[in-house]
Amino acid sequence: MDATTVLAQVTGNIATVGYGLAAIGPAIGLGIMIGKTIESTARQPELAGRLQSTMFIGVAFIEILALIGIVTPFIFNAL
Repeated sequence: MDATTVLAQVTGNIATVGYGLAAIGPAIGLGIMIGKTIESTARQPELAGRLQSTMFIGVAFIEILALIGIVTPFIFNAL
């Protein structure tokens, strides 16, 4: 086993952990966004439909970021 093989193994493992930790950011973002939507609905119940539809659009974008963060290590490790 040469140094290049060892370095490739270490880099792959560190990248996998890094991308996994990158999924924490979207989770925090979802918590904040959903909490603020609930708070806004409590303050102005007549806007609940608008707030909810806007929230779902935001949830979709945040979930895309989380999925990219989770799937990327599998793509790069397969290459």
